[in-house]
Amino acid sequence: MNNESIVEIKGLGNCGETKRKRKLSIIIPVYNEQATISEIVNRVQSVDLPEFDKEIIITNDGSTDRSPEIIEEICKRYPGHIKVHSSLINLGKGAAIRFGLEFSTGDVILIQDADLELNPEEYPNLLNPIISGKADIVYGSRFRGRSANIPKRTKIANWILTAITNLLYGSRLTDMATAYKVFRSDIIKNLNLRSARFEFEPEVTAKLLLLGHTIVEVPISYSPRSVSEGKKIGWIDGVEYIYTLLKYRFLGR
Repeated sequence: MNNESIVEIKGLGNCGETKRKRKLSIIIPVYNEQATISEIVNRVQSVDLPEFDKEIIITNDGSTDRSPEIIEEICKRYPGHIKVHSSLINLGKGAAIRFGLEFSTGDVILIQDADLELNPEEYPNLLNPIISGKADIVYGSRFRGRSANIPKRTKIANWILTAITNLLYGSRLTDMATAYKVFRSDIIKNLNLRSARFEFEPEVTAKLLLLGHTIVEVPISYSPRSVSEGKKIGWIDGVEYIYTLLKYRFLGR
């Protein structure tokens, strides 16, 4: 083989070669969020993520306010960038997320609540461990950051729930109930999730830990809203969290 042939062979790998961008699927479950859904989608859409193409999936969970109309307006504002799934009745956050997973096509899945408690500008921090290959699952922890305005009741409830999680599953989490959860898509889609309501958070965490996955936490900011502003989770959901953690630890997957 002559030198000219060798040069040609060496050059083949770089000729017109382009690296495929990964896709990030952002699932936004919505139930009666007419006051915030438009702004949160604007914020998500404006986040600059050079490493990813974004896919926004809105799952309208039987909203009875103006959310459906506003979602239609959002789709017109961003044609071709939004997928929408609508339920005729309210099934719960877990069901809405599961619908979103069915329609997602991304390499990475990120859960984004439709309120304004969490800031989409923090996506780069959430995604960096996955981009760098240091993690397959990332949770945004409200208690590793500087969120000084967290109500005492929220801190106590989270401490109890996270402590139970760590005790049962041998983890070292600080915020099991965080809404900011990021997953490699093949991992979360293989979990066989069944939750309909807020027990999605302990179910997904329990199943990941039972399978031996490591959950990496990064600090996030948090701007909590009150019940009068639309906060939907209550004490009964805390009881359901504990039952779910016990169920999957002792009764199997």
